[in-house]
Amino acid sequence: MDLFEPTYIAFFSRWLHVLSGVMWIGLLWYFNFVQIPSMPNIPDNEKPAISKVIAPKALFWFRWAALATIITGLLTAHLNGYLLQALLLGALDGTQKSTAIGIGMWLGIIMAYNVWMIIWPNQKIALGIVDSNPDEKPMAARKAMLFSRTNTALSIPMLYAMVSAQNLY
Repeated sequence: MDLFEPTYIAFFSRWLHVLSGVMWIGLLWYFNFVQIPSMPNIPDNEKPAISKVIAPKALFWFRWAALATIITGLLTAHLNGYLLQALLLGALDGTQKSTAIGIGMWLGIIMAYNVWMIIWPNQKIALGIVDSNPDEKPMAARKAMLFSRTNTALSIPMLYAMVSAQNLY
């Protein structure tokens, strides 16, 4: 058994993709279904534990899991020979599978862009990780929350497209 055989490399890439995707979407759902809704119920003297300890660490894993998911997803698509067909939404081969996986890929790419270019920069301001005007913090927190909610909404069709593609031809 040769572990460097293309079949094993493609399997390992897919396994890493699923693993990093579970971490990314799990943290996304944690933020939106647990942490954000719970914040008003936390006494003010206890909120620094979240904003200074838990949120920065969770955001570290969140953004790197997003990047790992995208990289391993693109690698998996390349290793299995459908990267271009999927990115072009099935325009080359006309298959439903390429269209479905392509929709999932593009939604994931948009979501990862939101994480790195909108959510994370605004969270750094909201959490006081970077110096900013105190008046900017509430606006940054709201923007980060709105884009995080957008990603949560996009995660449902993204997951549907990814899973349904496995059952199409």
